[in-house]
Amino acid sequence: MGPSSIFDSHNWAMPFHFWSVVFFCFGLIVGSFLNVCIHRMPLGESVVSPPSHCPHCRYSIPWFLNIPLVTWLYLRGKCANCGAPISIRYFLVELLTGVTFLGCWLAFGRQSPLLALIYCLFLASLIVATFIDFELFIIPDEITIGGMVVGLICSLLVPALHGKTKPAEGIWEGLVGMAVGASLVYAILRAGKLAFGKEKVQLPPSSEVIFTETGIVLPEQEIPFDGLFYRGGDTVTLDAVRVELCDRCYRDVRIRLTSSRLRIGEDEMDPEAVPYMAVTTDKLFLPREAMGLGDVKFMGAIGAFLGWQAVLFSLFLSSVIGAVVGVALIGLKLKSLQNSRLPYGPYIAIAAAMWVFGGWRWWAVFIHWLLY
Repeated sequence: MGPSSIFDSHNWAMPFHFWSVVFFCFGLIVGSFLNVCIHRMPLGESVVSPPSHCPHCRYSIPWFLNIPLVTWLYLRGKCANCGAPISIRYFLVELLTGVTFLGCWLAFGRQSPLLALIYCLFLASLIVATFIDFELFIIPDEITIGGMVVGLICSLLVPALHGKTKPAEGIWEGLVGMAVGASLVYAILRAGKLAFGKEKVQLPPSSEVIFTETGIVLPEQEIPFDGLFYRGGDTVTLDAVRVELCDRCYRDVRIRLTSSRLRIGEDEMDPEAVPYMAVTTDKLFLPREAMGLGDVKFMGAIGAFLGWQAVLFSLFLSSVIGAVVGVALIGLKLKSLQNSRLPYGPYIAIAAAMWVFGGWRWWAVFIHWLLY
């Protein structure tokens, strides 16, 4: 029996809903692994070694205390060793992944078990990206760049992903989708930079702002430099009443800081040679992005899996979802116009998942809504 016949639905001898249960349970197990990815990927740690352990006391979790859903409920969301709370996120990710895998089987299992498995893989990557982006405002390259590579491979091996029958047609659709997704979002990123490239941060009068080697410490928050200097021209600017360095002081000067240069009044210096700077001011201007490069690569990965049509749909719907959520948060006073930064990746993921399960039917729903 060759690989193609293995994934022929007629050769899966057990009843259809036997495999429904299998896919749900398999999704729970994968969800447990996704929790490891969500925790370790941003830290640059291996997702394989060491085995699962408590993030608080490092207790190595035995297999009988690592059963998806059951263990979290049995232990009431606490570590069996130290009693520290374990986030409900672990339970939710496992449940969401199980339901997602079940949905893929119910939607595509009769058509092609292999297609159902590929969609499971794709949606699992969306889950990881969503939870990491919500927490840290980043999407790891393992998900974005890796997703582009895997998406193209799947498009070649399973052209049905794009409604095609020939491998050459599948890989072409994947390449076009990846190019359209990445280039379109990058164009929006650049346009957003021109339109909304600066963010004004208003502070109480005579506030002290500390510039360290790693970031800017404001009275109520710390902003790491990694999130500020996306391009060489990105600049932090402010008018300072007083500036204190290790070896000198300034009064009533303008400060301009880029990733490579620090200008205080007429003096220029290398920022790396200034490990500490205390500034008295009431406002500063920070570089701001409408989107990040992670979103560009993320949309490229979605295009590689689903094609350019899904890219357009995901871009449109994610914008609507993001706008609704942003307005709602501002209306509830959970965010302000000055502090309204939201992760965009989760909205892209929701839209892409909707395309997987609805495709062109969603466009029909939207057009009908506009007309009637």
